[in-house]
Amino acid sequence: MTTLSPFQHLTRQFSAFFGVGLAAAVVHYGLLILLVEGGGLHPVPATLAGYVAGGLVSYGLNRRHTYRSNRPHREATWRFAVVAFIGFLLTWFLMHAFTVWLGGPYLPSQVVATGVVMLWSFMAHKIWTFA
Repeated sequence: MTTLSPFQHLTRQFSAFFGVGLAAAVVHYGLLILLVEGGGLHPVPATLAGYVAGGLVSYGLNRRHTYRSNRPHREATWRFAVVAFIGFLLTWFLMHAFTVWLGGPYLPSQVVATGVVMLWSFMAHKIWTFA
């Protein structure tokens, strides 16, 4: 068995986290589109349903593949929810700041917000949720 350097371990974890994020995004946006286009649901509740579904995928895959955590579910789930809620608030704040206060375009603002929240979530889950 090969021992990874701390940098290699962190790189492996972040790559797994990124892949899990892509899988969660597919679930989130897939459900959003299905509910809006196929079910005629308003986009806000549809995206909230997608967010929850993507979050469930993210929790399971991150717990098993990214962090390989043994923390009991009764501890990890509420910690995951706290990190996700803070990420939600960060997203709201950054998008409001970039698009309302600064009058910036939506898509570049979203890319920046996503990057910040992704880094926040990765570190918070590594250090606290699944430690």
